[in-house]
Amino acid sequence: MNRNTPLLEVSNLRVAFDGKEVVRGIDFTIQPGEKLALVGESGSGKTVTALSLLRLVMHARITGSAGFLGRDLLALPESDLRGIRGSDIAMIFQEPMTALNPLFTVGEQIAEVLELKQGHSSVDAARMAIDLLAETGITEAQRRARAFPHQLSGGQRQRAMIAMALACKPRLLLADEPTTALDVTLRAQILDLLTALQRRNGMAVLLITHDLNLVRRFADRVAVMENGCIVEQGAVTQVFADPRHPYTRRLIDSRPERDVPPSFPDAVGHEPLMRAQALRVTYPVPLGGVRGWFAKGEFVAVRGADFVIPPGQTLGVIGESGSGKSTLALAALGLLPFSGALQVASGSWNQGAKANKALRQSVQVVFQDPFSSLSPRMTIEEIVGEGLRVHAPGLSTAQRQARVLTALEEVGLARAQFPGLLVRYPHEFSGGQRQRIAIARALIVEPKLLVLDEPTSALDVTIQKQILQLLQALQRERGLSYLLITHDVDVIRAMAHEVIVMKDGDVIESGSVEQVLGAPHHEYTRVLVAAAG
Repeated sequence: MNRNTPLLEVSNLRVAFDGKEVVRGIDFTIQPGEKLALVGESGSGKTVTALSLLRLVMHARITGSAGFLGRDLLALPESDLRGIRGSDIAMIFQEPMTALNPLFTVGEQIAEVLELKQGHSSVDAARMAIDLLAETGITEAQRRARAFPHQLSGGQRQRAMIAMALACKPRLLLADEPTTALDVTLRAQILDLLTALQRRNGMAVLLITHDLNLVRRFADRVAVMENGCIVEQGAVTQVFADPRHPYTRRLIDSRPERDVPPSFPDAVGHEPLMRAQALRVTYPVPLGGVRGWFAKGEFVAVRGADFVIPPGQTLGVIGESGSGKSTLALAALGLLPFSGALQVASGSWNQGAKANKALRQSVQVVFQDPFSSLSPRMTIEEIVGEGLRVHAPGLSTAQRQARVLTALEEVGLARAQFPGLLVRYPHEFSGGQRQRIAIARALIVEPKLLVLDEPTSALDVTIQKQILQLLQALQRERGLSYLLITHDVDVIRAMAHEVIVMKDGDVIESGSVEQVLGAPHHEYTRVLVAAAG
């Protein structure tokens, strides 16, 4: 193929569901061996665009053209298109745990592609599946090929998905958010792997993402989508250096900015809101053989953690999945048994149910995914006011409703802006609005400390920045303290005063955010900071 002839040429692509267009007449091309990033927030139409190229969108009306190797993908008979899927055009889906079949080993699933698409025997296909897994950097590939998806880590599952996609050496790879579900260092590894395989095989890549750091490091060109339209496209260096469209500028400017008080004035001379010394959390695990009949072993999730959270300050806890940071948060909330010393406000979680109830008012939590943490059966008034029924049972209905409205207004949800606000349900709000509701629910009992467990990781970048700005403003106005659990180095930079780095249950480094992120001592911390770009 002539290098100047596009491998894929999409013209006036439109996708509609029940008469409503979600992709509205977009045009773009991909040259052989080129890496194009399609960037936009949730609902912009970028994933629907990729799926439409292979006609994998159910109940959609797709018009326009998608020229690929001289044929229009949108006009081909299903039998011809079936031959292209997986062979000439392959796809990596966002969440490998749902994309992989849980009933078959990863080796069997890769081998199936080789048998169906290239006609290899089952013996040859099994051997080639192991080679493909090894090529993607999975250690002990022969053993991992016999593993089921749930027996692999997130990074290993994503590598298995890549091995399956590349089994037939496609000319074009559609990668839909291939690193979103992964930790920051794993993201860098998968990105480097895709780059190496892309160069080795000479394939083109259409990368679907909302991660601008990913685009900077990986893509040659970028197309920016908003509300089903491509509003800007060009070379990555040109678009990032001189964005023309307001939406592109807003995306680029969405990196979290630090705006926190150096210290809350009332903190001087006050006791810490939380202090931990040699905090240890373990889980029982079964022992093998006869020993398991009489005793259980233990898995140490947090090993001897020490930290202090003064009034009006933020302690950031950073680490990858399995590092122990979420377990640390649950222990801080008194939701897991622990050993060691943990002082909370003026008490501890071990003083009995009545004392624990008083502490619950001082320590509240905001979870990672607001859609799963808010009851779909409760109205917004019931959700936000629930804490008042426990901690202020003497309030009348009118007083409670007034407190609910005040809390919602404080997080930017006014009744004038949202008619019928109190009788709505969570599904009637966007992701960012749901997280504001979750924050209002935590604030209504007037806590002193909020445990924030990945409070922005489920949100788009512009919404993430808005939520962080809200949390920063609340800290300044109320003197709140935060225990911030995250794997995002940018969020730590924007929010934390002090930071601890966790790995495999250990606190491997701690100190001020400037010291730990600016001049990290531990190699693991340096890897985290470097991977964040």
